[in-house]
Amino acid sequence: MIRLVIAEDHTALIDGIKVFFEYEEDIEFVGFANNGQELIELTRRKKPNLIITDIRMPVMDGIQATKEILEEFPNIKIIAFSMFDQDKAVQQMLEAGASGYILKNSSLKELLYAIRKVHEGEHYYDPNITVKQKSVSPKSKAVLTGRQREILKLIGQGRTNQEIADQLFIGKTTVETHRKNMIRKLGLQGAGELLRYALEKKYDF
Repeated sequence: MIRLVIAEDHTALIDGIKVFFEYEEDIEFVGFANNGQELIELTRRKKPNLIITDIRMPVMDGIQATKEILEEFPNIKIIAFSMFDQDKAVQQMLEAGASGYILKNSSLKELLYAIRKVHEGEHYYDPNITVKQKSVSPKSKAVLTGRQREILKLIGQGRTNQEIADQLFIGKTTVETHRKNMIRKLGLQGAGELLRYALEKKYDF
């Protein structure tokens, strides 16, 4: 089941999405937010597994909200839903950790398709935007969240998942999820390559 939260400061657009998705049996709306701060608080309460967020919102924008949510809940998938097709906006959102980016002038049918693809673990980018290769398969630590860099540093020190979890006061499964996300973000092939990368970056944090 896709537990969906939408962050958007235009209520009419939210209403339109709700009506269109009303009879989709694999989607459950668990909440709506009008700004980034509300989105973070709603995520903590409702525990969605997929979020659609605008970029430009009051109080806190979608880029910062995405960073903070994935820092705390790395297994949540996030899709940017925006009017902006500029390369910089796309780049910033993907570097924040979004798994997809779709423009608001796209059809709701395409939005539904994007939601399902991202929920399945794939990426989805609107065909009308330009996604640079480095955004899809980043090789730099800059794309990692602060928490992931902490974990990467400890991996480089030879710590086990349980030791990392104990030191950072988080669950072992959270560490495992961060590892998987780092492997994906860095374009690596598995745990062995992640360890090698961590050792190479051991003094570069």
